[in-house]
Amino acid sequence: MLRALSVVLLLPLWLWADPLYEVDLIVAREGFDGRMCWVHARAGAIPSGNGKPPEVVMTMQKLDISGSDIFYALNEMRTSDGGESWTVPQEHKSFSRVPFSWRGNEDLEITVCDFWPRWHQQSKKLIGIGHTVVYEENHVKPVRSRGAAYAIYDPENHNWSVWRTIELPDEPKFENAGAGCAQRYDLPNGDLLIPFYFKEPVGTQYSTTVMRARYRMCEVQYVEHGSELTVQVKRGLYEPSITKHGDRFYLTMRNDDHGYVSVSDDGLAFSEPKPWTFDDGTDLGNYNTQQHWVSHSDALFLVYTRRGANNDHVTRHRAPLFIARVDPSALQVIRASEQILVPEYGARLGNFGVTEISESETWVTVTEWMQSSSKEKRTTERVDRDSVRLRERGANNRIWVAKLKWNQPNKASFIR
Repeated sequence: MLRALSVVLLLPLWLWADPLYEVDLIVAREGFDGRMCWVHARAGAIPSGNGKPPEVVMTMQKLDISGSDIFYALNEMRTSDGGESWTVPQEHKSFSRVPFSWRGNEDLEITVCDFWPRWHQQSKKLIGIGHTVVYEENHVKPVRSRGAAYAIYDPENHNWSVWRTIELPDEPKFENAGAGCAQRYDLPNGDLLIPFYFKEPVGTQYSTTVMRARYRMCEVQYVEHGSELTVQVKRGLYEPSITKHGDRFYLTMRNDDHGYVSVSDDGLAFSEPKPWTFDDGTDLGNYNTQQHWVSHSDALFLVYTRRGANNDHVTRHRAPLFIARVDPSALQVIRASEQILVPEYGARLGNFGVTEISESETWVTVTEWMQSSSKEKRTTERVDRDSVRLRERGANNRIWVAKLKWNQPNKASFIR
């Protein structure tokens, strides 16, 4: 077991303290070898049932920084003492790349990425959902199929089932359909609201929708889907996340130029998307990066990255990681409530997850992504130079855990 490191932050620019929570920031693991880095750290919590802390299973995978989105098999770390100590990363062979054939091309490989485990109360299962990625000669194939992938966790043996994909309607628009980085919401009857995005493989613009799915017979089965949302801006709307606050459902979506938000009464039929703004009407500054929700019975929060924070040196302004309250009626971020949740040391923090640990605690998990996004050819010399640059700014492929400790119990969103 590895001991976590506590971190004390001095943040003179964002001093507003939210009376609902305090933040305990720890580092679960750190260390960078200059070639491979951990990414996509997201966790699921398995209730102990005996008053002790839940067992938290954090999944992540290795990224080869010499190319774009070159991922390898899923790994996991675990803690059963509230994040004080963690197991060493364990690789799961069930997520290793396997040969794949598509449209007559048999020289492909496929695996699962952008995975997010979450406890499913009705089945008492930890269900992880992501999507498939296809490689040709170790590069992501530009025109490819994609499926919404899932796997079920076995807590006794600490392994995952062989991953499968959710069977969607047999329509061309769903041939490239994924639920990567998607924050789902489980209804009281056990149905899963899974946001996903889709397009035909040769298309360039994604649409987002929410499917209602059901877990039965060890399968996640599609039941229906709702509004199909997009905007006529570059790649459209993708990497959606859903939550419920009060009587309404909220959907946040990535776009190349702006983050977008939409609202629904039933979790399926959503309003026209609108760009995220602060409550003074100015643009939030989030772009080409996902955002996720933290939902408390007394307030709704958005976690995000944005430009305009003395962070022009960070790729796509993807650090620091901010949290702020949302005005659920106006669908705006309350500027005065904004705080830094995870600091920046030069590396990106845009791919992260949110985990409900208990009614008194919610975690945000994220890794420092040790890679430049420059379109310049990534030679060995270039990779080395980027690695040195990020290390000089203090990045070290940390796996951060920001614990939101609620001063008032969160009665709306916790595991049982």
